[in-house]
Amino acid sequence: MDLDALQTQVAELTAKMEKLEENPMGDDERMQVVMGLIMHGGSIKGFALQAIKAAREGDFAQADDFLAQSADEAKSAHDAQTSMLTAAAQGEKVAIDIYMVHAQDHVMTGLATRDLAVEMVALYKRLAETAS
Repeated sequence: MDLDALQTQVAELTAKMEKLEENPMGDDERMQVVMGLIMHGGSIKGFALQAIKAAREGDFAQADDFLAQSADEAKSAHDAQTSMLTAAAQGEKVAIDIYMVHAQDHVMTGLATRDLAVEMVALYKRLAETAS
């Protein structure tokens, strides 16, 4: 290996080490937020799916209750996201890694499911009114 190749490798490794130091994987507070986002994202989706099932069975009061619970979970997820955005806006380094991407994916999927559940519950209500 020639000197230029070795220097290139050292520079690449140094850049990787600096990046790791800037965004440590063991940041407990960040991981708590990540786990909270995953939990809330799953709950948003779960309550939304329960709302659809309740509406399909004609239990619209229960469907509305599940949608309200889903909305509460969405607010909790939004609050967690806001805390991270605030930290970043104040100049703190907020690590974006596979854990954060996974957590945001859970939230996004939950929100999309909730949006569709709201529409499906409304459709089931309309069908029930039409059938009466």
